[in-house]
Order: sequence, then C-alpha cells, then structure tokens
Amino acid sequence: MNLPLFTTPNELGHYLQSHRSQSIGFVPTMGALHLGHQSLIDRARRENTLAIVSIFVNPLQFGANEDLDLYPRQLEIDRVICQTAGVDALFVPSPTSMGLKDALTQVIPPAMMMSGLCGRTRAGHFQGVATIVTKLLNIVQPDRAYFGEKDAQQLAIIRRIVTDLNIPVDIIGCPTLRADSGLAHSSRNQYLSIAGRSQAAVIYRSLQQAQKLADLQEVNVDKLLAAVTTELSTVPAFQLEYLELVDPETLQPIDRLNNAALLAIAGRIENTRLIDNVIIS
Repeated sequence: MNLPLFTTPNELGHYLQSHRSQSIGFVPTMGALHLGHQSLIDRARRENTLAIVSIFVNPLQFGANEDLDLYPRQLEIDRVICQTAGVDALFVPSPTSMGLKDALTQVIPPAMMMSGLCGRTRAGHFQGVATIVTKLLNIVQPDRAYFGEKDAQQLAIIRRIVTDLNIPVDIIGCPTLRADSGLAHSSRNQYLSIAGRSQAAVIYRSLQQAQKLADLQEVNVDKLLAAVTTELSTVPAFQLEYLELVDPETLQPIDRLNNAALLAIAGRIENTRLIDNVIIS
C-alpha cells in the first residue's frame, strides 16, 4: 500500500478527521531524512497509533545569505524511508499552502531565548521556526510531537511556546543519534567530504572533554570550556562560531556548574555549519 501524501492543510485535516479517536504522533522535518529522523519516527510509531511526518523546507528560518536554495531535497527517497518506517501519512505542503506571505502573522519567542547561541548570528531564525512549528502543530493537532535534542535551542524554544500558548501537545525530546565517530547525524552532513566528516568528529570528542572534567567534580566554567577548545585545536580546519554553557531551559549563560547544563557548540568544516551539544553535570 502506497504511503498517503498530502500537500495542503485541508487534505491532511480531512484524512485526520476520521482518526481523531486514535493517538497521533507527529515528526516535523525539513526532509533529507537520515538515521536521526528515523529514530524520531520509530519512537512516534511505538508511542502512538498513528505516525505523521511533515517535510517542509521552511523559508522563514533561512537568512539572506544562508543555504535555502542549496538545502538538500530528496522527496522520493524520503517517501520510501517513511513508508519503510511505517509512517501512516506524509504531509508535504508548499509555501503557498502554508499561507506564507509578506504580512504573515509571526510567533515571536522570548527575546532572551533567541539572543544567544545560534540566535546571535541567525537573526529571525527562531521566529521563523516558531511560526511554522506552531502552524504545523495547529494543522496536525497531534498528541505528541518529536524533536531531536541536537537542536537544543530550538527544542527549548518550542517547549516554551507550547507552554505559553497552551497548545495541547506533549513535546518529546529524543537523544541525538551519532555515527560511530561521534558525529551527530545531520542533513547538512551531505555537504561534507569523507575527510570533512572525519575532521568533524572532533566536535563531539571535544564536548566529551568537558564531561570528563565534570566527572572529576570540576565546576569552573572557564576550565570546562578550555578543555573543549584545547581538543578543538587539534583540528585546525574546524572554525569555531560559539561555545557556551547555558541553562537547558532558559538558555541563559551560567557561571558555575551547580546543576545539569547544556554545553552547546557551532562551527564550520569545509564551510558547512554544524551544531552539537551535550548535557553535562
């Protein structure tokens, strides 16, 4: 049986109307599906009667000089992946069917949650994410929605939006899936050469150095960050954009490791921007 594919909110809504008595799990994506996405889908299948996946390359979250036009698009491959994974319906709307226009109502998360980490260099990014994710949640009206913990800032912001706007959905954060080298699975990994992927393994390796110090009861943030940068320096090709230790919920910087904290990093290999993070305590 072919996987049903819907391209407008009305089409999907009509399909879901007869399934509202069942639990619905939702996995919003931008396509170019990889093993990390598949782990989200698998969990949605396990925990719900129905699993819905959306594929929408959101133009609102790309800046003027970012890779919207180059972002990998592989709908037929993604459709096969979803069908093999047991997805019940695929939602692939166009910008027009999502109502994108110049005067579109925007969802604006708290400024303090957007000002640091990726928000420092990606103006408007999280407002774009928040607007489209809110629209998708309203269209699908799932019981649970699944997001990867690799995008920790996005996950924290979405949790805050759902709480603040009283959207009736459980937001489920799922662990980052990694290659054997430790490199986090990402759609943008497709941009990397084999050598680049090998070099990018330094990202996770460096984050682990901070956890090793924390295991030895080190609480000084400067020393924890120094351990990371020392390891990063072993791969000169990696260009660091930021390295921060913040509260996992508020995303505000911390000055001492008293509780669990989010250690987040972004940088470039072969001009491909990669992000990663770990929770250390």
